[in-house]
Amino acid sequence: MRDPICGMPVNESSGFKLTKDGKDYFFCSEHCLKKFAENSNISKKKVEAACLVGPKAPFYKNKTFIVSAVLALLVLLSYALPALQPFRKALLLYLKTIWWAILLGLFLGGLMDYYVPREYISHILAKPKKSTIFYSVILGFFMSACSHGILALSIELHKKGASNPAVVSFLLASPWSNLTLTIMLIGFFGLKAFYIIISAFVIAVITGLIFQVLERNGLIEKNQNIVITKDNFSITADIRKRFKEYKFSVSILKTDLRGIYRGTIVLSNMVLWWVLIGMGLASLAGAYVPSAFFHNYMGPTVLGLFVTLALATVIEVCSEGSAPMAFEIFRQTSALGNSFVFLMAGVVTDYTEIGLLWHNVGRRVAIWLPIVTVPQVMVLGFIANLIF
Repeated sequence: MRDPICGMPVNESSGFKLTKDGKDYFFCSEHCLKKFAENSNISKKKVEAACLVGPKAPFYKNKTFIVSAVLALLVLLSYALPALQPFRKALLLYLKTIWWAILLGLFLGGLMDYYVPREYISHILAKPKKSTIFYSVILGFFMSACSHGILALSIELHKKGASNPAVVSFLLASPWSNLTLTIMLIGFFGLKAFYIIISAFVIAVITGLIFQVLERNGLIEKNQNIVITKDNFSITADIRKRFKEYKFSVSILKTDLRGIYRGTIVLSNMVLWWVLIGMGLASLAGAYVPSAFFHNYMGPTVLGLFVTLALATVIEVCSEGSAPMAFEIFRQTSALGNSFVFLMAGVVTDYTEIGLLWHNVGRRVAIWLPIVTVPQVMVLGFIANLIF
């Protein structure tokens, strides 16, 4: 079943329950429950009672808990089994590298869930216009979070009503075209970094435009969360109105913090288990694939590009973590194209991103992502090896 407000998948054990006219409704968050109650004139007392009960799923059935428990068990076993020690070291290194990005992405998603009305996102990022794709790419530039942190924000945009092509463009642009990574890449690659950054922009825009064509022809799913807004709808005027009506108090602050927390938790239940699976698999690859293999088979050749593509699919962790690894490939092989493929393939073929899209956005969206993007990545990687 789906949340009647935001349209996200929800079930009896994991959602907030509210009964109206003898029919049970389930909501992904307290915010959606209250919005439904407001639209349906349901008493405040009944809403508060539903919020107090909350989701009823036992913690041991939570997917994030299950994946976390498996990883924790492997870490504990590593102290008794020497063969697992490289896995433990790799996993702890990855956790140390990206924990802040994951938490930042979830927190920003919680803020967005509570404070940003769906009408705003739908008004900017849901229209079937070319400008929508450029807006999503520009928005990605200002998101200083790595690929794993950006996953939560991408799904929150989908939940808030951004079109699926806009969500895909945002997901592609953010990890390698954001302001923080622009500075980091320039530090590693010098002026050559602009080839990587501009190419990431180009891929994000072209992919978004292609996805608009696919959506128009019914080849990918449409976002059911989109809210139709009037042409004269003004976000600025609406924000001004909401700001005037907002009355600050300690009780209001507590309500806001609780709403942000609820949104963050709901989003983490959707995203975090996928991220942990990706980290576990990446740790296995990082621990047991010999480093010499990367240097021997990732030269500036067509075969090297394909080997890089295959390995990046498995070992991609996050943008901050991948950038030094990509530079090491460039330092050892002088193949900028291979470094570019390593960086971009981690996003367009990574099982975490594809699995998350499959589960939350649409199966056809997930299937088309590598089909549309991988040829672009390979062509631009080949051109980089020729030029540089």
